[in-house]
Amino acid sequence: SGSKILPVIPQLIIPIKTALNTRDGPVICTVLKILQQMVVSGDMIGEALVPYYRQILPVFNIFKNRNLNLGDGIDYSQQKRKTLGDLITETLELFEIHGGEDAFINIKYMIPTYESCVLN
Repeated sequence: SGSKILPVIPQLIIPIKTALNTRDGPVICTVLKILQQMVVSGDMIGEALVPYYRQILPVFNIFKNRNLNLGDGIDYSQQKRKTLGDLITETLELFEIHGGEDAFINIKYMIPTYESCVLN
């Protein structure tokens, strides 16, 4: 549950950053899904991640506009196939929704092309 995740977020950042820095599509896909689950699992987790955006978002920026098909083995959902770019956008939107009032400006700083899903 979220109460167990919150205290260990600082220890999770380096492994998350290391995995993202592999720049391997399936690995990034898995990390994005884990981040999404983390953010929605507890009240303060989204906000607790904001100070670490500078460490985890640079790779998002590299892959955000890449619409690579993730292939049969790693379909994100049964209903429709998602590209890595779609998954990144979805993760950023969850970060913004759950990250508190400073989330958007921090995302925008790291990913200038990001458009708010809350402000519009």
